[in-house]
Amino acid sequence: MSDKPLVGKKVAILVADGFEQVELTGPREALDAAGADTSILSLKPGNVRAWKFVDWGEEFPVDMIVESADPAAFDALLLPGGVINPDALRMSQTAMGFVRHFFDANKPVASICHGPWSIIEVGAAHGRRMTSWPSIRTDLHNAGAEVVDEAAVVDRNMVTSRGPQDIPVFNRAMVSLFANGTNTGRQSAA
Repeated sequence: MSDKPLVGKKVAILVADGFEQVELTGPREALDAAGADTSILSLKPGNVRAWKFVDWGEEFPVDMIVESADPAAFDALLLPGGVINPDALRMSQTAMGFVRHFFDANKPVASICHGPWSIIEVGAAHGRRMTSWPSIRTDLHNAGAEVVDEAAVVDRNMVTSRGPQDIPVFNRAMVSLFANGTNTGRQSAA
């Protein structure tokens, strides 16, 4: 595999204020290093503010508001976690329509920590093998997912991960999935 397997791939990173900072910065660095063209999309223009474990973190410039973004222009989607971020996103019909496009079009999606709340909201968790932050595993189960406690899990066009401690494993699985498109099966990424 090339050391730049994502050259020519456009990846949307969808966040609202309160995303977990390392769950954006770590995966984005891996995507950029693999040659992807990454864009931060949010609910409002300007900057979006991160959460850094126990307090507010840095601000990051928004490249595009989701309301004016065409999901068809992107090859893959990254959904960082944090508690505040996915809760705000799932209250936006526009943001959820954007997420739904990736599942309807069978494009790859990567989600970490609390990020799967958006996947639940668009009805894409049912029948999938997934992992997440421990506190939302009941939500995944109730949405019809097979919930496992693993660093990263690939199920068809999606990879999910538990949280910051698993970012290296998540990054490898995400880059592989985004490079290869959709998987036909399920696997653990160790």
